[in-house]
Amino acid sequence: LHSQAKECNGVKAPIDTSRPNPNEVEFDNLYLDMNGIIHPCTHPEDKPAPKNEDEMMVAIFEYIDRIFNIVRPRRLLYMAIDGVAPRAKMNQQRSRRFRASKEGMEAAEEKQKIRQEILSKGGILPPEEVKERFDSNCITPGTEFMDNLAKCLRYYIADRLNSDPGWKNLTVILSDASAPGEGEHKIMDYIRRQRAQPNHDPNTHHCLCGADADLIMLGLATHEPNFTIIREEFKPNKPKPCGLCNQMGHEVKDCQGLPREKQGKHDQFADSLPFAEQEFIFIRLCVLREYLERELTMASLPFTFDFERSVDDWVFMCFFVGNDFLPHLPSLEIREGAIDRLVNIYKNVVHKTGGYLTESGFVNLQRVQMIMLAVGEVEDSIFKKRKDDDDNFKRRQKEKRKRMKRDQPSFIPGGQFSPQALGNRSSPQAISNPRQAAFEMRMHDRQNSTNSSSPNTSLNSDGSPSLAGGIKRKADDSDSEPEPEDNIRLWETGWKQRYYKNKFDVDASDEKFRRKVVQSYVEGLCWVLRYYYQGCASWNWYYPFHYAPFASDFEGIADMPSDFEKGSKPFKPLEQLMGVFPAASGNFLPPTWRKLMTDPESSIIDFYPEDFAIDLNGKKYAWQGVALLPFVDERRLRAALEEVYPDLTPEESRRNSLGGDVLFVGKHHPLCDFIVEQYKTKTTEVVDIPPELCHGIQGKLTLNDNAVLPDQTVESPVPMLRDLAQNSAVSISFKDPQFDEDFVFKAVVLPGAKKPSPVLKPGDWEKTNNDGRPWRPQLGFNRDRKPVHLDQSAFRTLGHTMPRERGMPGMYANAVPLGTYGSPYARPLLSGQQQIPKLLSNLRPQESWRGPTPLFQQTPQRTAGAAPLLAWNRMLQSQNQYQPSQYQGLGGPMNYPQRPEDRMDRGRQV
Repeated sequence: LHSQAKECNGVKAPIDTSRPNPNEVEFDNLYLDMNGIIHPCTHPEDKPAPKNEDEMMVAIFEYIDRIFNIVRPRRLLYMAIDGVAPRAKMNQQRSRRFRASKEGMEAAEEKQKIRQEILSKGGILPPEEVKERFDSNCITPGTEFMDNLAKCLRYYIADRLNSDPGWKNLTVILSDASAPGEGEHKIMDYIRRQRAQPNHDPNTHHCLCGADADLIMLGLATHEPNFTIIREEFKPNKPKPCGLCNQMGHEVKDCQGLPREKQGKHDQFADSLPFAEQEFIFIRLCVLREYLERELTMASLPFTFDFERSVDDWVFMCFFVGNDFLPHLPSLEIREGAIDRLVNIYKNVVHKTGGYLTESGFVNLQRVQMIMLAVGEVEDSIFKKRKDDDDNFKRRQKEKRKRMKRDQPSFIPGGQFSPQALGNRSSPQAISNPRQAAFEMRMHDRQNSTNSSSPNTSLNSDGSPSLAGGIKRKADDSDSEPEPEDNIRLWETGWKQRYYKNKFDVDASDEKFRRKVVQSYVEGLCWVLRYYYQGCASWNWYYPFHYAPFASDFEGIADMPSDFEKGSKPFKPLEQLMGVFPAASGNFLPPTWRKLMTDPESSIIDFYPEDFAIDLNGKKYAWQGVALLPFVDERRLRAALEEVYPDLTPEESRRNSLGGDVLFVGKHHPLCDFIVEQYKTKTTEVVDIPPELCHGIQGKLTLNDNAVLPDQTVESPVPMLRDLAQNSAVSISFKDPQFDEDFVFKAVVLPGAKKPSPVLKPGDWEKTNNDGRPWRPQLGFNRDRKPVHLDQSAFRTLGHTMPRERGMPGMYANAVPLGTYGSPYARPLLSGQQQIPKLLSNLRPQESWRGPTPLFQQTPQRTAGAAPLLAWNRMLQSQNQYQPSQYQGLGGPMNYPQRPEDRMDRGRQV
């Protein structure tokens, strides 16, 4: 749930996020995995793309506002953008970017080809927009786009800290693309290091925004009792406009260039998509933990059962099914119930193992070997069952197609007479000129029947029947489109020999090579688990093969080494770009670096093939296949770059350097005066954050060269958003608490943590429930919430009376009231420059904070005991009740832009 913005005289008032959360839960920390926001805002799938980079930034701001309005964190907002990734991840990034470049060019060529065909046949298409295709590969550390995004987010944070009451006591940390590490793992590293501090509140309520499935595993790995994930609700088969004619109902390949039929009397919404506000869902990991506890609890174990350790084992077993760093085992497919199979084998074998598979991110290989060999015993039956299931599915699909063809009506009226779905809320339109419409339908039907002389006969060029007619009929009635030949045939005897011969070009009898593959895979399993629980064990390690071994090959792995070199360093941003970019995206690199990708005489030209094979590997679609790209040799790459490093400009050298996190607070935050004092004294020493001033957060602070400072103007990087002339926020460089390289973060529930109330139905409910009350499932976070119920008649009434929602004429046309940019506090338009959507749709006087004395002017309350900061944390909410002032007009002094109308006119993939 989230509050809807109230509209007054056509202007929507900002939502006061300092008010209680409408979801009846209060979150302490909100973490944003920013790449899951950047991609759908820059190249959305279900609406027109932003016209330029400025509109992209506005869309990102609006998205963050929407999430903030739903979650309303009270202590911390952590924004993490993907920085330079470990080498193990770069292989996947390289594959994705090469694919994206190849598919983008192929799609553009296909679109242009179809366009020419339609126009040559007299079809009607809107004029082609002359605009450069947005290359999503620029969303990679080291590019100018990511550098600009960091500047825009600094401006956005300063603006909100100045003007939004919900941000008043918030600590904001921005980890941009210059800070190494994947976004979600930078977040997890922060949580791990704060949990290890004595002042950490063990009952902190975390909320992480992101769509990746591995966020669930990462959340479980923290062992925090209150961890929630917010993500967009996935709705399949969303309508998308045709990329050629912009009409709904068909794809580019099916476009015929027909004129659009008029919809409604005035047809005022003809060019817009159906508008539906993107909905979000909460995934409560405490409920998932309840399910796992029931699933994993085992009796009569030869050792003490520990639920937290069994959760870690479950997370580890999920890695066999698939992760970003290793290919999944051939016998384990998630859609075939591989996780359930692994859990059942685990519960059967764990009695023999004598203990758990993992401990705080470290793997016991002897016990893992027992699990893998148990899977290997049933590998042959898994492959045979997969073949049987596939054959049965094809047979059912063939029968379904025949049935649909048999039951298909011979004639379906179109145009005004086309059938309408039951329950359509729109009022029926009056038929205009029915005679003419009926005549056109008859002629159209007659023309179709003439062109297809008979359903079983095709015609030669001279009009005579073709002997190939029977063959064509057979092709039309075939099972499906032709599938690639499967040379492995895992369901037939000799599958292991064929697999190693086809995939690795070696004989299965080559024990030495098979052991090398298995050892690399085992190293990968150890690396991934440590990455999830302890941080990056090695920035240089990667799995050097495109395919995985079989479970039955995991013999003798107990003695395999699983240690990694210490002191490894991440790539620099431009070095990573050279490792993951195809030559087609070389425009994001310096000219001499770019030449290394295209010059035939380049020593690393083999890293950048113009075309590459995709092995479907038993799958149906190309995106599921394996891109057979050459692996980048780090030594050769660095040797080639040494010759072009001197060509970097100072700006490129800055973008090529590794940065860190930045902490922001507003003037009412207790830490603000402390930070301002550091800048006044111009100290060069690293200082510790006083935890009592920052909700128990600990870390190191150092002065920032490009800091946001009070009473200094914050320049807007977006041309149509004005500067913040009366800034009162402050920023400073922040570094997480540091530990020795050998330090082990314990994967346990912290002392003092309170277990959330159970949600699932108790197993003994019927026995203990003496009065016979039925079990009522809990909806939402509050068990006592009374659900609202409408019967069927009420829904029918709403369906008849409510107007059908229609789209807005433009997705980015949040029209600004006239005269907004004419005020003395708005930046004027340049000549020939169009006005872009406004970041905020209303203005609030900056000095409108009204409330008690700010906390930094009060004496912090300290309590004795093990958790001296918990009372302080709660005091921030109880003592500092903000009294919002009335929203004032646009013309007053010291106006600040405010939040846009709180909605998102977009959706995205999950």
